[in-house]
Amino acid sequence: MKVEENRTLITDFVLAGFTTDPLLRIIFFVLFLASYTITLTGNLGLMTLIYLDSRLHTPMYFFVGSLSFLDVWYSSVYTPRILFDCVSKNNHMSLAGCAAQFFFSAGLAYTECFLLAFMAYDRYVAICNPLLYITAMPKKLCAQLVVASYAAGFANAIAHTSNTFRLRFCGKNVINYYFCDVAPLVKMACDDIGIYDLIVSSLMGCSLLVTTAVILRSYIAIVAAIIRIRSAAGRRKAFFTCSAHLVSVSLFYGSILIMYSRPNSQHTPNSDKANALFYTVVNPLVNPFIYSLRNKDVKAAFKK
Repeated sequence: MKVEENRTLITDFVLAGFTTDPLLRIIFFVLFLASYTITLTGNLGLMTLIYLDSRLHTPMYFFVGSLSFLDVWYSSVYTPRILFDCVSKNNHMSLAGCAAQFFFSAGLAYTECFLLAFMAYDRYVAICNPLLYITAMPKKLCAQLVVASYAAGFANAIAHTSNTFRLRFCGKNVINYYFCDVAPLVKMACDDIGIYDLIVSSLMGCSLLVTTAVILRSYIAIVAAIIRIRSAAGRRKAFFTCSAHLVSVSLFYGSILIMYSRPNSQHTPNSDKANALFYTVVNPLVNPFIYSLRNKDVKAAFKK
């Protein structure tokens, strides 16, 4: 810490984590280690199946594989640090380390928003224009959409991180949280956050508005196309191709909206930790199972 204008400015942080009880910390370590192992195994396994089986070399599975790659990286931003804090007596994190974790957390979260939106567009093309699907979604376009997701995600992260860490933090340096996030950091700011809140709201609002509009527009067209299908079996098959993506979108967007749509005054450490677990740990854990458990093509590739 350093003193400036009679205020003690924070130069490092202490992550309080989930608990200080030694026994509970061991239990949490085992649970998070198991979840991280399953997350890596599930996502890397799904990526391997998609790469090895030629039947899965379609635009839909290209995006699923890209989502699995993103989830491996995404979960690795949080869980290793959680595991370290469960067994370490030194939970300090430098200001630069906090900024780095914040940057990758924001970048990958925004990237997932855009990637899920492009996956919705892929499902729209597959159901509304099935005969033109392969030609309308060539490999080059799919790759460009994934690259665009990362570009948009990390462009937002640069703006978000620079806006956050221009603030000066003072007072106690203990973050009652398990990673460096907006809500706990803003509470420690000793500068006026009026302009900060406006910029953050604009960044998140624009990104969520654009991606949500793409998803809603795609599914409105999909529902209309499904209604026009005459056979019940055809309607079930069409809906089934979208069900995994719908579940994934609901989990990710639902937890994000619950977490960040509330005003700062309504944030409490325990509720924020519980909500954040859904998009930082649970979502990357369940995504590979969502896209594989009821998928005949993936199960056939696994048996092969």
